[in-house]
Amino acid sequence: QVQLVESGGGLAQPGGSLRLSCVASRSSFTGRWMGWYRQAPGNQREFVARITTSGGTTYVDSVKGRFTISRDNAKNTVYLQMNSLSPDDTAVYYCNTAPLHSFPWGQGTQATVSS
Repeated sequence: QVQLVESGGGLAQPGGSLRLSCVASRSSFTGRWMGWYRQAPGNQREFVARITTSGGTTYVDSVKGRFTISRDNAKNTVYLQMNSLSPDDTAVYYCNTAPLHSFPWGQGTQATVSS
């Protein structure tokens, strides 16, 4: 069974940065659109960003200009560079295929933005 492992979360101050990573075991990202999603306390999981097989990207309006999604197919890894963080970005972040979630959800990685 495919296992997604997200990492790179932590505590950041407002205006700070975090870089998230997602690796898949027992499967490959090659040929798949990949996405990042997040779930804040009390909220449903929401779409954040996605990247196509050719590198095209789409972002939710609230992160445009601050977040950058990228991929390294050779390493079977997807990244999310998060800059200019605000407390509203506090959430558990997950990766999966996009737009449909083909893999079981991983544990996610907690990103907390607080002074």
